[in-house]
Amino acid sequence: MPNITVEGPTIKDIEIKRALAKEMTEAAVKAYKLPAEYIVVVIKENLPENVAVAGQLIADRKK
Repeated sequence: MPNITVEGPTIKDIEIKRALAKEMTEAAVKAYKLPAEYIVVVIKENLPENVAVAGQLIADRKK
């Protein structure tokens, strides 16, 4: 069973999350030639204070 994890900033609009999950599932169905029921998509949302780039928290980069 393919498991797709998408990590990124928070997506506030649930319709956008639904579209993301659907599109990721459709791509996996095409690639793996499996029914959609076998595809798992997990959206992991990371707050800016929990992610650093080049040693600096994203939350601090916005300032």
